[in-house]
Amino acid sequence: MSIVEMRVPTIGESITEVTLSSWLKENGEFVKMDEAICEFESDKATLEFPAEASGKLIYVASEGDDLEIGALVAKIDTSVAEESSDSGGDADQKSKQASEATKESKPADTNEKTESSEKTYASGYASPAAAKIIRENDLDPENISGTGKDGRITKEDAIKAIDNQSQQQDPIKAETKKQSESTSVQATRPVAFSRNDRTEKLSRMRRTIASRLVSAKNNTAMLTTFNEADMSSIMKLRKSYQDKFVEKYGIKLGFMSIFAKACAKVLMEMPMVNATLEDESHVIYHDYVDISIAISTPTGLVVPPVHNVESLHFADIELKIKELAEKARNGDLSLDEMKGGTFTITNGGIFGSMMSTPILNQPQSAILGMHNIVERPVAINGAVEIRPMMYLALSYDHRIIDGSTSVTFLVKVKELLEDPVKLLMDI
Repeated sequence: MSIVEMRVPTIGESITEVTLSSWLKENGEFVKMDEAICEFESDKATLEFPAEASGKLIYVASEGDDLEIGALVAKIDTSVAEESSDSGGDADQKSKQASEATKESKPADTNEKTESSEKTYASGYASPAAAKIIRENDLDPENISGTGKDGRITKEDAIKAIDNQSQQQDPIKAETKKQSESTSVQATRPVAFSRNDRTEKLSRMRRTIASRLVSAKNNTAMLTTFNEADMSSIMKLRKSYQDKFVEKYGIKLGFMSIFAKACAKVLMEMPMVNATLEDESHVIYHDYVDISIAISTPTGLVVPPVHNVESLHFADIELKIKELAEKARNGDLSLDEMKGGTFTITNGGIFGSMMSTPILNQPQSAILGMHNIVERPVAINGAVEIRPMMYLALSYDHRIIDGSTSVTFLVKVKELLEDPVKLLMDI
């Protein structure tokens, strides 16, 4: 018996441990070389682990285990073939006859369906987790609309397809199941004066987020300065040119690209806010602006950067943010897409936040917090007017950014937001 040991590979310089989030193949199942057998959840992303040989899969680790780099995950018995041909002449003959009989009894389109399914899996349009669900439930991937990148079928798409199939085959049974699930949910709700507790393990990403937030709080001299911006001009600009913008670029002009361009312009003028402190004795200045965009996902907050924002058009920024957001929510972000960033923007306004103090995204030195746009009375030329106002919050590392620098930066950003023509004309 020849055994190949599958160990946690080196993923990145800063990653020393991963969590085995889910097995994609069953214990004892035959796997082919380079076929994904499980998924790892690292500090930054979810990664698929491919088989290093073909053979029988033998579990060593379990789902939910925390594994260090180099730890044993599974074994593959390469002496086991996918289909044994040494079972004797009679068995071969019977197998051949059964195969021919099955082939004759099946309609012609069955082979076409099988070929289509294999082609779909081979071409990578179904994620390993989705492919497993499709096989186990005998679904046709051609009838599943993929919501992942380039139409890739995700795990959620496959689960949705199962529900749709059940409703089509037996609507009454599906409705009964739905009512049963609803009743089950109601039954699990806490009753009056309940005192039950439950313990759940934090996800790898949530634990990493917690560790980094504590580190940012304890290891930086973080302060926050506030201001407010009148969003009337930006809202008027978007209303006037939104249709033409969509017609030309195929995407809407959002607030995020305008904020990103405004910050990038001021960051190029004030490189200290765009700098990184290294070893508490050296400062790294950047002649580019990579803005990390905070994206909320079911597993936690991720901040992939948009590179060279100072050189991008508004449409390019919007398209890149949309791409990163879709990947983040589908769990398809790569480690390279998570690296870097010289400044961060987080938008709590989409959740209704009026005011907050964003925490630094180390090793960056500053982060801008956007908030909810609320119509408020403000004094304009001695008269009270109702304007759409947004509070802005800039948290910064006081070790390298002075208070006057932070205030000046925020004022400059405010001026560009209130007069976007300056931003468009680069003056």
